[in-house]
Amino acid sequence: QVQLVESGGGLVQAGGSLRLSCAASGRTFSSYTMGWFREAPGKEREFVAAITWSDGTTYYANSVKGRFTSSRDNAKNTVYLQMNSLKPEDTAVYYCAAKSRFVRGTTTKEKYDYWGQGTQVLVSS
Repeated sequence: QVQLVESGGGLVQAGGSLRLSCAASGRTFSSYTMGWFREAPGKEREFVAAITWSDGTTYYANSVKGRFTSSRDNAKNTVYLQMNSLKPEDTAVYYCAAKSRFVRGTTTKEKYDYWGQGTQVLVSS
């Protein structure tokens, strides 16, 4: 059974940093792309970032480019989202998700097969 478990959310002041983790289990993820999405109150879930397990290729939404960095630790089966220079508009529940890297649509949430439970990030002004 595939499980994605996020951690690392919390409350931080604007300009601060947080690192989210997503521990994956239940299958081999070497052919998967791991995505990060977020959902703010009253808004649709949106793409934030993604990374491929195989070669570490990363993708970022324009709104977080230069501030967020995705990385992976293959030995721990864990992906990370380092979030720097946080802004109040980054406040949301952050989700980690997985899809086959052979399926197009890295930024499209409907292409992802597996989802974590989410972790809350609250950025105060």
